[in-house]
Amino acid sequence: MPGARRPGERGAVLRGYGVYVTERRWAGSWLSGTRAAGEENGYPGQHLGLPEQGPRSVAGVGRRIGALFIDWLLCMIIAVALFHSQYWTIVVFAAEVYVLTALTGFTVGKRLTGLRVVRLDGKPVGLWWALLRTLLLLAVVPPLVFDSDLRGLHDKAAETIVIRI
Repeated sequence: MPGARRPGERGAVLRGYGVYVTERRWAGSWLSGTRAAGEENGYPGQHLGLPEQGPRSVAGVGRRIGALFIDWLLCMIIAVALFHSQYWTIVVFAAEVYVLTALTGFTVGKRLTGLRVVRLDGKPVGLWWALLRTLLLLAVVPPLVFDSDLRGLHDKAAETIVIRI
């Protein structure tokens, strides 16, 4: 490839999987990806100043899935009770997540599992950021793509993180 540099040089381009790719350590990334040799392997939230365990530590994936399951089940019950149709579940779910996250920082499921959504700058989540976060959450894929701090793309866009309370 014309202009390709040797590995180790700044901006080096490597051949991998039949295409040329740029090394992560030089390109930087908003997704953490794999770590280069010599990079420290800390715990989730370490570089954000959060504790490793206990209150205010980053919530694990298992608890988040549990909270999501509780919220979905509750919304399905509400949809069937109010609208006599389970097809309204997504609308009820979106409203619950948006309103409760914006006003309190947690949904019913998050409260029962001991989780809370907080902004990185310490301010309340608020209406705008909760709306952005909820829309991306409903898109399904953004929450599945997360970094070493277990922040999904929906959390990164809203500058939030899910912590234990």
